[in-house]
Amino acid sequence: MYKVIFDPEAIEFLEKLEKIIAKRIYDKISSTKPIPYHFWERLTGRKDFKLRIGDYRAIADINYNSKTIEVTRIGHRKNIYKKM
Repeated sequence: MYKVIFDPEAIEFLEKLEKIIAKRIYDKISSTKPIPYHFWERLTGRKDFKLRIGDYRAIADINYNSKTIEVTRIGHRKNIYKKM
């Protein structure tokens, strides 16, 4: 089982959302802990991964050695990739 770590920027974004949407995003990320490589998709030309959650995306670094999923960013699909 992997451990999920949220970056302060990701937590701040979740706090600004409606509680129902924030809970849905959090639950989806938490549900990937047993086998993250099945749900997360590697970004083209990068080392980090993305997870699709409806209109939102989560970006994370997955470390297979320490079994951690570090969620670095969460945002709407139309503008999450612009800031990268």
